[in-house]
Amino acid sequence: MSGLEMNKPWQPLDAATIDALPAQLGVYEIADADDVIVKIGYAGGTRAFGMRTALTAEIGNNAAAQFRYEFTHAYLTRWEELLMVHAGMHGSLPIGNADHDRPLGRLSL
Repeated sequence: MSGLEMNKPWQPLDAATIDALPAQLGVYEIADADDVIVKIGYAGGTRAFGMRTALTAEIGNNAAAQFRYEFTHAYLTRWEELLMVHAGMHGSLPIGNADHDRPLGRLSL
């Protein structure tokens, strides 16, 4: 572990859990039932209800079963940081980020 990864507990990816979240900007990780991260995403300024809208769109995608999140106004920077951490720890991006077309930096973990 590098100390840069997200370490909040996983929550079920369902409408009731998502509806309880505030409409804020931030980043999130989606995992399957075995805690394998399948996507790292962000809720940016174009999302009408921030995190709630972004996570609702993830229900049923990429074997999504659970999520965790962080609220931050620096969501793009944190998103790319989480992608770099994942690539450094696992050798590749999550399957849901396979189409990421911008070059990422490298972190020494």
